[in-house]
Amino acid sequence: MSATKCYNTAEVLVDRNVARGFGGKVAFIDPARTLTYAELQHATNKVANMLTIGLGVSRETRIALLMPDTVDYPCVFWGGVRAGIVPVCLNTLLTASDYLYMLGDSRSEVLVVSAPLLEMVEPLFDQLPFLKHVIVVDAGDKEFDGYLRFETMMADANESFETADTDPDETAFWLYSSGSTGAPKGVRHVHTSPAYVADNYGQNVLGIRHQDVCFSAAKLFFAYGFGASMAIPMSVGATTILLPDRPTPTSVLGILNRFNPTLFFGVPTLYAAMLADPECMPENSSDQLRLCISAGEGLPEDVGKSWEGRMGVPVLDGIGSTEMLHVFLSNHPGDIRYGTSGREFPGYRLRLIDDDGQDVDDHELGELLVSGGSAGDGYWNQRAKTRATFAGEWTHTGDKYIRDEKGYYHYCGRTDDMFKVAGRWVSPFEVEQAIVSHASVIEAAVVASEDDEGLVKPKAFVVFRDACDAAGVFEDLKAHVKTEIGVWKYPRWVEAVEELPKTATGKIQRFKLRER
Repeated sequence: MSATKCYNTAEVLVDRNVARGFGGKVAFIDPARTLTYAELQHATNKVANMLTIGLGVSRETRIALLMPDTVDYPCVFWGGVRAGIVPVCLNTLLTASDYLYMLGDSRSEVLVVSAPLLEMVEPLFDQLPFLKHVIVVDAGDKEFDGYLRFETMMADANESFETADTDPDETAFWLYSSGSTGAPKGVRHVHTSPAYVADNYGQNVLGIRHQDVCFSAAKLFFAYGFGASMAIPMSVGATTILLPDRPTPTSVLGILNRFNPTLFFGVPTLYAAMLADPECMPENSSDQLRLCISAGEGLPEDVGKSWEGRMGVPVLDGIGSTEMLHVFLSNHPGDIRYGTSGREFPGYRLRLIDDDGQDVDDHELGELLVSGGSAGDGYWNQRAKTRATFAGEWTHTGDKYIRDEKGYYHYCGRTDDMFKVAGRWVSPFEVEQAIVSHASVIEAAVVASEDDEGLVKPKAFVVFRDACDAAGVFEDLKAHVKTEIGVWKYPRWVEAVEELPKTATGKIQRFKLRER
């Protein structure tokens, strides 16, 4: 029996760029620092030594990363992967109880935490028996008694390291699902998955090249941001811009204008918020943009058309998931159908099935299943959910779609969000698109609600552009939806809200609206 060939994704995405002459090329830029590919290689070697020799961390051990998007992040992440240690990427915008759950669930032995976030998680340490070491990043001049300092450890570490002979199917890192439909789940991804995403979506859809400069408003802890900021650009030696702060229209425009990226990755709620900002004009953006990309949730047709009309750059809407690591269904340059998630592309196969698991025909509603080499290796310690989601080669997305005769997929909503009115299915996303196309609306979310007779009808939560006469606008909005998509689909109730509940990755948490 022959041994399995070794494959370490740090060698593929870091070392290969140095070997082909990109060592002096800038790999990552944050507002304060830059990092070349050669510097990244040296830094990841140091991190690997710091963890293995300095702390005695063994292969396959989990280490948690609770850090903003700065040039330190790829150093720690790929340094861990290089050593065969498993980084667990944590959302930086959660609560202490969330961190207690994730750190305990993952049994991480090391926590690498940004100094400003230490205060939130420090009270949890006594409840985490597996946690052995806490490393503070960006400590500055402050004293952190009892904790290790990242900068000091890096200064003392050797920059030569023999990369671990990991297996292609060995777990390389974890990402936690966003929690848009419940408690987050730890998704395990193997060493070959990042390159698979880059080779298929990055090449087949984006046409990524080493001259590209990428900027993702989605963060590195988010599967979409991981692919956009690391897997895809690193696969060709491109440059990535990192934004440590929470993305707002002002901060995103500032990055676009300052660094002139060629590819911008955003989410639908951000595109809508930027369009509502009068400063969002081409002269305040990047003059090098060739493509904008949207994922995370369905992009309303009106938002996509308005963005391209104002900014002069098309938006490729697609869908991905934490379970599949990145986008697996997308619109294509020169083949954009706003209001859809696009068409299948090489590397991934798609199916739509009914409640009995049978394939449905065109123009029929079904759950989307996807098959592709970037699928996760299951959920950590959740066997029943793993078996329900990862069914052989097919991964259940939990998203409802209709495919038309030309192969375009029309998003209808999450399985849990769909509901029937008068015996007919209603897609919350379709109603939301119609509402957002009204001139007074920034964004909206639609859920099922019961009237006085116990019958289910749509209810809309709406963020308006300006304060207005509620009664008059509500009736106008209802009439507008009737005209756009049909009488039975219009919202019977409209509630004005200042903001919609969202995950930190920008997904609307409709289950919270249903609870209200």
